[in-house]
Amino acid sequence: MVTGVTLLAIFCMFTYCMNVHIANNGGSMSSDSQERLTVLLVHGAWHGAWRWQNVKEELIRNGLEVETVDLPSANPQGGQRGGLYDDARVVRSALDSIEGNVIAVAHSYGGLPLSEGAAGAPNVAHLIYLTAFQLDIGESLLSAIGGQPTSWLQIGDGVTMPTDTRDIFFADIDEAAADAAAARLSPQSLSSFEESQTAAAWISTPSTYIICENDNAIPVPAQEAMSARAGQTIRVASSHSAFLSRPVDIAQIIADHANSMSAGFTPTAP
Repeated sequence: MVTGVTLLAIFCMFTYCMNVHIANNGGSMSSDSQERLTVLLVHGAWHGAWRWQNVKEELIRNGLEVETVDLPSANPQGGQRGGLYDDARVVRSALDSIEGNVIAVAHSYGGLPLSEGAAGAPNVAHLIYLTAFQLDIGESLLSAIGGQPTSWLQIGDGVTMPTDTRDIFFADIDEAAADAAAARLSPQSLSSFEESQTAAAWISTPSTYIICENDNAIPVPAQEAMSARAGQTIRVASSHSAFLSRPVDIAQIIADHANSMSAGFTPTAP
């Protein structure tokens, strides 16, 4: 015979179990309704979203949703190239359009518009700087490299173009692939290098820095200095263009962070 006390005990136990289940599933009754995770890839100077294709394919193979952007500083809409703030608005617009949490990844110059555009974005869970400029408020790319353009930069009519791209960007990539990538480079607005950051997302959002140990564009000591601003540092044996020379490794680092975030912990550096 089931007494009133027994029914009360059963009800209390059921309520307790349901509360535990809901807490363990982020407030949801079913794991199927949990927020999805998307990776946003932000390219660097002179490039476009095309640069991420190999990494994107690997991430999709790992079951992740991936979005990319074309920054107007190198990919003008209507014939006019934008500056840093225009690039940041494109990044922020992309973030605002994504439902659920985001791991945002930037390469090289892309670190500036990411830091600027992602600041205060409520859905950005983690930032990854791939040999990228992880700068502070008030800094510009030009100020970060000493105030003067590097010797391999050509400047004219408000735009910049790199020289010797084979050695600077693609030193560990086969000649055919390097030539194909170099042929797709576009002039980059000088203003994107001159404008200073007014925000820095990494101050309040967890971040990881990936040092490319054979980078001829951003010297390793400079990468190491910027990586001190990140919560974690990972090193890969790659040139500046790890998205081409090491796409599987870069995608795996990103996927590891995604998997660890789903499991509730941060991966350790290999």
